[in-house]
Amino acid sequence: MSSYRFVILNQKDNVATALDYIPARSVIKITRQNREYNVAIKQNIEFGHKFAIMPIKKGEDILKYGEVIGVASSDIAEGEHVHVHNVEGKRGRGDKEHGNRSVLGV
Repeated sequence: MSSYRFVILNQKDNVATALDYIPARSVIKITRQNREYNVAIKQNIEFGHKFAIMPIKKGEDILKYGEVIGVASSDIAEGEHVHVHNVEGKRGRGDKEHGNRSVLGV
């Protein structure tokens, strides 16, 4: 088992943030909510990037800091890189229309 550094900021979180580059196929030991388990990393995870520490279904909230930081735009497997390709923000971007008016109300 590899000993790469990562941080889980809140016990509610479903993602961890890499404090080291973590290569694909590494196995990380997670301790969360009094449970210890191993997570196999699916893709290379760059420093500062997130990976799922549990399966996250499409439409479920992504939790970091114990807060919602986005929503899964596709199913995310445990150990998978969590980034813009599979997460969408919940805040208006200003470029999406809602009915006949934009998020900015214009």
